[in-house]
Amino acid sequence: MTRVIMHGCNGRMGQAIVGLIAGDENAQIVAGVDKVDNGQNSFPVYNDIRKCELEADVIIDFSNAAAVSGLLEYAVERQIPVVLCTTGLSDEQLEEVNKASGQIAVLRSANMSIGINLLLKLIRENAAVLRDAGFDTEIVEKHHRHKLDAPSGTALALADAARDALGSDYEYVYDRTGRRMERPVREIGISAVRGGSIVGDHDVIFAGTDEVITLSHTAYSRNVFAQGAISAAHFLAGRRPGLYSMSDVIG
Repeated sequence: MTRVIMHGCNGRMGQAIVGLIAGDENAQIVAGVDKVDNGQNSFPVYNDIRKCELEADVIIDFSNAAAVSGLLEYAVERQIPVVLCTTGLSDEQLEEVNKASGQIAVLRSANMSIGINLLLKLIRENAAVLRDAGFDTEIVEKHHRHKLDAPSGTALALADAARDALGSDYEYVYDRTGRRMERPVREIGISAVRGGSIVGDHDVIFAGTDEVITLSHTAYSRNVFAQGAISAAHFLAGRRPGLYSMSDVIG
């Protein structure tokens, strides 16, 4: 039985995970953490993770960037592994993540879905081939109107995968307004769309002369991310300190 502290339990993703774990005989949420208790959970909810003294095997985090530093301090102090799903972390916080992974197991992923992680692999394997054939690389991501960060962490992960293959001299471009010039070869354009209830839509566009290849991933439900987070929690419980990713989970 994997005992879970759900950090951000009353958010959209937190509630999706709560619902799925309720049907998982091998997992149990022993406590939740959120600013406000919605009164609908079957476990105790704390407004500050430091108030939680219950034993747990892993923490799943779907909160916000402002809460991550305190979460990592708590996890290191209690020696509890963390599945870190929150995006929009600063460079300083990323350094905190790396430091924490020297003392506990931390799995960090910009996107928890299996499909996205396979897409990352496809990009790393094929981006250089397309570059040599004269293709440009553009990324378009679409999310619901409530998403706070832009571009999405997944879009940046896709861009990083492309740059790993294309070369570190490729630059990310987020806005071309006011720029009157031809598109430079060594750039990756990243565009963000926000509207409605779009769960998550990512297109990686390889545009060549007279042909375009588009690799796409569409999430129709938050459950794809929730199930990935639960699989990651099962994987991470009992692991040695280190920084893990979803590629370790899917093998």
